[in-house]
Amino acid sequence: MKELKDRVAVVTGGASGIGLAMARRFGREGMKLVVADIERAALEEAAAGLEADGAEVLAVATDVSDAEQMDALGAKTLERFGAVHVLCNNAGVGASGRVWELTLADWQFTLGANLWGVIHGLRVFTKHLIEQGEGHIVNTASMAGMISMPGVAPYNVSKFGVVTLSETLFGELRGIDSPVGVSVLCPSFVDTRIHESGRNRPDALQNPEDEHRTEEQKASAAAATKMMGQVLKAGLTPEEVADRVHDAIVEQRFYILTHAGTEQLVAQRAQRIAAGEDPVVPEMAVLMGRRG
Repeated sequence: MKELKDRVAVVTGGASGIGLAMARRFGREGMKLVVADIERAALEEAAAGLEADGAEVLAVATDVSDAEQMDALGAKTLERFGAVHVLCNNAGVGASGRVWELTLADWQFTLGANLWGVIHGLRVFTKHLIEQGEGHIVNTASMAGMISMPGVAPYNVSKFGVVTLSETLFGELRGIDSPVGVSVLCPSFVDTRIHESGRNRPDALQNPEDEHRTEEQKASAAAATKMMGQVLKAGLTPEEVADRVHDAIVEQRFYILTHAGTEQLVAQRAQRIAAGEDPVVPEMAVLMGRRG
């Protein structure tokens, strides 16, 4: 899509982080905005800020893992604006732990938002873009959808799923000669609060055993969260990522790799698979690259 002014953008997870930065970027292009997020207070604040910047905004409190709520998001969007031109399936959470120690709730929480949220977004909106004969879809994955870091299996699985889902969608749209574009966003570390995503974890998916952890275990978990926060703080800004998303939409580019050096990790993984070699853990320095 070359022209974004007066078009409609839907952004899930739009109240903070990359989602809010994308909404702001689209707003500067003169787009009408539908911002969805599970965090109501943050959503209201984000919508007020976007409106103060001059954008026309529809804010819809939405749990992207819930099919009915995503259906409602689609209905409200079309009722208000009559169309959707850019869809950003961006909402995401994280859960950490070793594979054999993760609970069912850890998997449900992460896959529900990160993978099912994208599935629902595509199910609800894609047909409208096809009928319009124009539009662009951006699915937020991660470098965790290209390489496998230890300690975050649910996150890795969800993001690999988003990458293959996006590639499949791209092929299917081309198969019907649709001009609708697709991009998959695969950033490395970005200065967001995803390490604190447990703040939005539903009561039904809380781990009961958390109440029975020792003080030492709680301190260890808090230290790990703090360390991840420091790592993320040194990453790209959400605004830098949003600029890359905007450019990919305008240029019709599928893969959005935001950090310099990470393309080497993708190539190395493919080479090791082709050679029948074992996987390796990527170096943190490469994942922290700042320009892509």
